[in-house]
Amino acid sequence: MLTRSDLAVSRVRHPLKFRLLQVKRVQPLTPHLIRVTFTGDDLQDFVSASFDDHIKVFFPAPGADKPVLPSAGPNGPVFPEDQPRPVARDFTPRRYDRDARELDIEFAMHEAGPAASWAAQAKVGQYLGVGGPRGSLVIPTGFDWHLLIGDETALPAIARRLQELPAGTRVAAVLEVADPSARMEFDTDAELHAVWCYRSDSPYRGDALLQAVRDTYLPDGEGYVWAAGESATMRAVRYHLCTERGVDKSRIRAASYWKQGAEAVHENLDD
Repeated sequence: MLTRSDLAVSRVRHPLKFRLLQVKRVQPLTPHLIRVTFTGDDLQDFVSASFDDHIKVFFPAPGADKPVLPSAGPNGPVFPEDQPRPVARDFTPRRYDRDARELDIEFAMHEAGPAASWAAQAKVGQYLGVGGPRGSLVIPTGFDWHLLIGDETALPAIARRLQELPAGTRVAAVLEVADPSARMEFDTDAELHAVWCYRSDSPYRGDALLQAVRDTYLPDGEGYVWAAGESATMRAVRYHLCTERGVDKSRIRAASYWKQGAEAVHENLDD
């Protein structure tokens, strides 16, 4: 019988390191999601202990082959003073293979921006920089049930979680994408019930996802909810689950992976 200590979420810290990597493969997964596999000797000691870890990806300046990378100082990254800071965005490490020294990062092509623009033209041999992860929030897999919620930006983390959950784990996923062409298959041994909703069916972004969450059955027992996507939508989802469905706040991890009308937003949505 599982105890509450068995279901305790734990934090793990990692040394801050910055790595220069090269593109090894480019694979479109859907019209809205591109997987890029990176390689390099710098990956030898890479660590990612949780499915929703985030790394900082540094892009080359226009006309440059390689990005400007900071060094790790006592209080965080230290950038060269004689060069402009590089454009950087947060991403999930989708897959890491230590033996092959490969790291997969999946880029959501949901709107124009430096990351999507770079991914659209990505070619073998090009360089990117990666920093982190600085830490991991390790969520146990032994809950009675799991609920995963998100849009395209959350699909890499959700896919990784589904791949890592033990066989027979009861899990529901509520997923919002642009249209049916953005659906994808998941490699999982869990007992998955997936609900797909489409922005093409709703006049307002996030409405379809929130309604699908409202319609989702929450079983008895100890459960855990993980949600990530657009900021306003995730706040509404978290509010609904906490105030209208009675889910304990300690059993929800919600994050804003982006925000309508803003750039480079990534924050955890806690009280």
